[in-house]
Amino acid sequence: MSADSNHPKDHTGDTANPAADGGTSRTESGEGAELIRFDKVTKRFGTNTVLDSLDFTVSSGKHVTLIGPSGSGKTTILRLLMTLLKPDEGTIKVGGQYLTHEEKGGKLVPAGEKHTREVRKKIGMVFQQFNLFPNMKVLRNITEAPVHVLGMDKDAAEERARDLLDLVGLTEHLDKYPTQLSGGQQQRVAIARALAMRPQVLLLDEVTSALDPELVAGVLDVLRDIAHTTDITMLCVTHEMNFARDISDDVLMFDAGRVIESGSPEKIFTEPEHERTREFLSAVL
Repeated sequence: MSADSNHPKDHTGDTANPAADGGTSRTESGEGAELIRFDKVTKRFGTNTVLDSLDFTVSSGKHVTLIGPSGSGKTTILRLLMTLLKPDEGTIKVGGQYLTHEEKGGKLVPAGEKHTREVRKKIGMVFQQFNLFPNMKVLRNITEAPVHVLGMDKDAAEERARDLLDLVGLTEHLDKYPTQLSGGQQQRVAIARALAMRPQVLLLDEVTSALDPELVAGVLDVLRDIAHTTDITMLCVTHEMNFARDISDDVLMFDAGRVIESGSPEKIFTEPEHERTREFLSAVL
């Protein structure tokens, strides 16, 4: 991972995507291959510049956490990667392919929906709200997209879903509806559903913020297991600093749409260089 032009550190790693989670093997993907690239990405909402000419990269297999005050641009990055938003300036690549642009006649033009949809298949996201289908039981919530989007055989999708439910500790709940589950259980189903699409990168957007405090630990434990036992790439926005310290290869501190500091969890959390970083951490730790 390397941060923006104000802080051009390179923390490129040497891991790849997980065969265990349906990704490619280390040999297939290329050791430490660049997976995400933002080039001079700017995003505005009216007169408010949320991302300001942002440059950064994430390598395959890395776990990168974005920290910083509310409104600093962290979640906007995830929403851009999911194409819920489009950049006003700059380009984004995922797995070497442009996300919201494509090349035609030697020129870079806005991408068509088919192109964007294909590139977006490489990305899974778990939101603050669980967004499960309330009329579908847990098992079908997980198999619906693999069958209808990826064209996966139903029996294979169900076998995959059962494996993922075992991973998140919910095997006994596969025949329940979401409303029959606690918030923490619903979020774990949402994690399993995202992994069922075999993404190369998993985006995590404040996934515990909507949970009662006593349910937070269970969800974070599941994510720790995924981080520690697979090579799936993770890009995480969280205010859970202990979790960030535990699972991250790199931490980026955002303020006013820019990365002001980046480095290992040990460096950022114990010896931050920037005064704004120290102020932020003193308020949240």
